[in-house]
Amino acid sequence: MQKLTVLYNDKCPVCSFEIEHYRGLSLKRDLPLEFEKISEEGHVLMATGLSADTAKKRLHVRLPSGEVRIGVDAFLALWREMPGYRHLARVVALPGLYGFSVCVYDRILAPILYAWDQRRSRLDGDKQPSD
Repeated sequence: MQKLTVLYNDKCPVCSFEIEHYRGLSLKRDLPLEFEKISEEGHVLMATGLSADTAKKRLHVRLPSGEVRIGVDAFLALWREMPGYRHLARVVALPGLYGFSVCVYDRILAPILYAWDQRRSRLDGDKQPSD
């Protein structure tokens, strides 16, 4: 059985915290969800043709049909699979709120998280011992 697969930036503390919460709920309720770490460059990342860097810029999910959803649409697809979050998905999908959510996520939240991840990666790279 195909499952909805969440691609997530496991190196980002904020992203990992949120996705690990969803993973815990998924395991507890035996939901048809899979979670793939971007850093491991697994089968879904490769099958979608996304680079790890592109996948870090927004949340991506692959539906059982193979279709990829990005950003707020990815969250909606994920939440629709999760008891307790289905109501949130319905509310965020409302016409006015959906547009507002997309704008806030795409123009503010996702770019901030990506920039933070890039900065953190550069700082971690600076800490690596030199050859």
